[in-house]
Amino acid sequence: MSSIVKTLRVVADPNRLRILLLLRSEELSVAELQEILTMGQSTISTHLSQLRQASLVEDRRTGKSSLYRLSGEAANATQNEPEAAGFVSGHDFSRAANEPKTSRALAPENSGFLHELLARAASEIPEAPSDLAAMRLVLRKRQDKMRTFFDSVAGRLGKDYVPGKSWKSLAEALLRLMPPMVIADLGAGEGASSLLLAQNAKRVIAVDTSANMIEVARDQALRAGILNVEYRLGDMEDLPIDSSSVDLAFFSQSLHHALHPARALAEAHRILHPGGRIVILDLVRHRFEEARELYADEWLGFSESDLESMLHQSGFTNIQTSIPHKEPDPPHFQTLLAVANKQA
Repeated sequence: MSSIVKTLRVVADPNRLRILLLLRSEELSVAELQEILTMGQSTISTHLSQLRQASLVEDRRTGKSSLYRLSGEAANATQNEPEAAGFVSGHDFSRAANEPKTSRALAPENSGFLHELLARAASEIPEAPSDLAAMRLVLRKRQDKMRTFFDSVAGRLGKDYVPGKSWKSLAEALLRLMPPMVIADLGAGEGASSLLLAQNAKRVIAVDTSANMIEVARDQALRAGILNVEYRLGDMEDLPIDSSSVDLAFFSQSLHHALHPARALAEAHRILHPGGRIVILDLVRHRFEEARELYADEWLGFSESDLESMLHQSGFTNIQTSIPHKEPDPPHFQTLLAVANKQA
């Protein structure tokens, strides 16, 4: 009986019971417990230390402070309680002997005992209802602090660094929403886009005119364990793909390398199923002539009107264009996006 005796000694103090009642619902810091219970910091810390020694509470670091909660064992002992998220009254204390024992670290007899003890304490400790109300106020202040931060950065959040936020992660999330399709990645290069598209595609056909690029891309797919990408050596203007065999034709910064962009778009139209779509990411027309030597660019981008005209002439409908990105640094390249359909 040493374990239950130790527990009884620790919870004999009504203030420690008040702390347990609060921590079974929320994680709270020492400062927040001070505000709720109107006690001094040293008193709160002493109570928490004794509860932790009895394996009733645990803490986790959050920056410069710690948040306290019921230990996993103590939480398991109370998880079957119907009113675990709030304070209860009129609980039948006599049921303790028949309740299932869920705690592992606490002694078996402590499991049902703690469950019943907190239920009874919630109805008998006079400060319990006001403690709950004070806790709600403290949590509201915590939310207000977060809201104040976002209010202060409204209008510039997307322009500042945000930990964990990247276009790659957003692209991967959106790609998971696409239905499984057969996709042609035209001018695939080293295959970065192909590997992204493959995550939710039936099959990706990656076409590039460079044998070395195809070899590098195939090796990357092999190392990543991606098996639904097929690499084909070929030209965008004479694609090694059967007519009406793909659902989506994708150009990612590749169309400006075509000798005859209109022919490449006509080929994309040929390989698409009726009702299929084309997506183009390229550069807005610019004057950075060095791109011809630096990047082997055949065309210095395209205007929206030129790209719309070529798509229309190739037989596409429902053509939409936009400029989703502008680089802040010279030469200030801009990204041109175009989406269109092959008529069903």
